[in-house]
Parts: sequence; C-alpha cells; structure tokens
Amino acid sequence: MKTEILHQFRTRFGQAPLLVQAPGRINLIGEHTDYNLGWVLPGAIDKSLWFALGLHPDPNQFQMLAADLGESHGFPAGVPFVPERAGWAEYVQAVVWVLEQEGYPVKGLQGVFGGDIPMGAGLSSSAALCCGFIFGIAALQGLDIPRPEIARLAQAAEHRIGLNCGLMDQYAVLFGQRDHLICLDCKTLAFERFPLQLTGYTLVLINSRIKHELAAGSGYNERRQSCERVVARLQAEHPALGSLRDVEPSLLSAYQDRLDPLDYRRAAYVLAENQRVLHTVAALQQNDLREVGRTLFEAHEGMRTEYEITVPELDLLVELAHAEPGVLGARQVGGGFGGCTLNLIRSAEKDAILARMTGAYAQHTGIQPEIIEVHTHDGVQVVDLEESA
Repeated sequence: MKTEILHQFRTRFGQAPLLVQAPGRINLIGEHTDYNLGWVLPGAIDKSLWFALGLHPDPNQFQMLAADLGESHGFPAGVPFVPERAGWAEYVQAVVWVLEQEGYPVKGLQGVFGGDIPMGAGLSSSAALCCGFIFGIAALQGLDIPRPEIARLAQAAEHRIGLNCGLMDQYAVLFGQRDHLICLDCKTLAFERFPLQLTGYTLVLINSRIKHELAAGSGYNERRQSCERVVARLQAEHPALGSLRDVEPSLLSAYQDRLDPLDYRRAAYVLAENQRVLHTVAALQQNDLREVGRTLFEAHEGMRTEYEITVPELDLLVELAHAEPGVLGARQVGGGFGGCTLNLIRSAEKDAILARMTGAYAQHTGIQPEIIEVHTHDGVQVVDLEESA
C-alpha cells in the first residue's frame, strides 16, 4: 500500500512527497473510560494509514485522494465547515477547519492517502486519519505543533464531525511504541509505557465485519451523556467531584435510588472498568497472562450487560472464545456497536483455534470474519523516502 500511495502521488502531482505513517490502535482494556477521565491501556499497531503530501500550487486550495476508494475531495481554504455526514472527506476538511480556527497558518496542499486499517472495525482509523494528517501538515509546512497539541486538535476535529470522543485514540496513535502498551491517565494526560511480553501467546483480532460508525449514530454520545448526568447529580452535593474518575463505588452505590437506573448501570460499568485497567497493568507486570485473559472476559461482560455496546455477532465471537481452552481471554475492542474482538490465544494452537471459531461464526451468521494478527508499533512518524523505496 505504501508503494501504491507513493506511485499515485507522483503520477498525479509530479513531485516528491512527504511520506507519513499513522498507525491504528488496539486498546487492551479500558473502554469508555477516557472521556470519564479514567485510565486506558492502548497501543499503536502495525496496521497503518500512509499519507503522501505536497504543497498545492494554489495556497488557498486543498486536494486529497483516498487511494483505497478511488475518491477525490477538493475544497478552498477559509470556508465555514458544516459536516453533512462522517466520511473521510469530512474528516480531512474538519482537520483543516480546526487548524484555521486555532490560528495556524495552513497553506494549500495536495495528497494521497490509504492503508490497511480496516474501516469501521474499532481500530481507530479516524484517529489515524486526523493525527496523521495534522502531523503531516505540520511537518510539510514547518508548523511547530507538539504531539500533545496534535492530539487535542485531532480530538477537536472528531468533535466537529459529531463524535464526542476522549483522547485515548489520539495518544495511542501519536505516542505508541513497538512492543509496548501505554497506560494513560486521561485526567492528567500523563502516561507510562509498559513492555508487552506475550511469550507463547498472540493477540489476534477477529473482525465481525459488522461495521460501526460511531459519529453517525447516537449510541456513543448517549452513553457519555448518561455519565455526565450522574456526575452532575453527585456534584450537587459533592462539588469537588470533577468526573466519574473521582467517584468512589461506595458513593455511587449510596445514590442508586436517586439516579436513573440506566444512568446508574452505565456509571457502575465505568467505575469497574477503571479498576480493570489498573488490575490488568499489575497482572502484566507480574507476567500473569491468565489473569489478563480473565479480566478481558469480565470486561466484555460489563460492556454487554451494563454499558450495552455490544452486538450479537461480537457476543457470539466471545462465546466461541470462551469454549476454547487455548484462548485466555477475549472481548469486544473499540467504542462498540460492531467491529472486532481482541483474543489472547496460545500461539501453538492459534491456527486450529481460529479455524474452529471462524467456521462456527460463519455457520451461525453467514458472515466470513476477517483474521488480523496484530503487534504493537511506533506512533505517527515521517518515513524516509529512500528507506521506503
């Protein structure tokens, strides 16, 4: 794909580009905790978007080509941006709009992008798109935008599209490191990298091929609003509370009769998921992969019964994983409503296990799932054209 991106850029625009690699991400555990200012445990992966970028002859024009789709989108600088949908073209334009609104002197550019991150699979292709595009614009045009600021700007672009996400995806995409996960404190934005040692085991994604479009639906934002209602109710009597991160389980329990049952259940999930992140970090430090796996199964059950963000196809994949002794743990990964399960599988049995699971899934659903073996990778970076040749 990298070679194809470079070829299309040179053929179309006749110049040498800046080449940027922006990885997708997995999140080992910690779903919907980021916007509640809790903890998450993501990592960048070896599935990426590639951007070949150059300056446009007209400094007031932007032209981007999505190589995978064969689609092109052009737009002028400085125009009001009101998204009508949540496609790639809207994300590109949202990035430019946010940079302009923040006062960055963005000049016109032209480019080609594409990659091997499955769209709608819960691997944060949108964060890779926004972070990679901003990083590339800054590198191409000599703008001094530190990585934490790129994360904030990329989040603002997603918000402009309509997804009120936290900062987990952006930090994973920008600060990832090969063979490591990031434990990110979403309240302070401090993070620590932890080695990911999976001796004898492999992380495998099974793509249900049920696509999710979080910005296009209301389910994601509705759950955020549930959490915010709980915080607002508790703040009325405990004004020092800033988010669900600050709420002790005993305090939440004391208010159960005064909260909407659905809001209470969702808040209880977030508090439990925060503890699961910290518990998983401790298990990784002790190289206790069996406990990591058990916690993954537990997290999926919380997403299924409390936060209600799974779909039957994802639940089926986790049930099939439960039945395999060689699978230590599995759960839905990503914001929900489709996408992939993340499975911790004994390497020596991987092929046989996956054949049984995917066969049973296809028999029950009529859908042939996609197998994606993943490894953690470095974050967004400029790639030397000579090295990539």
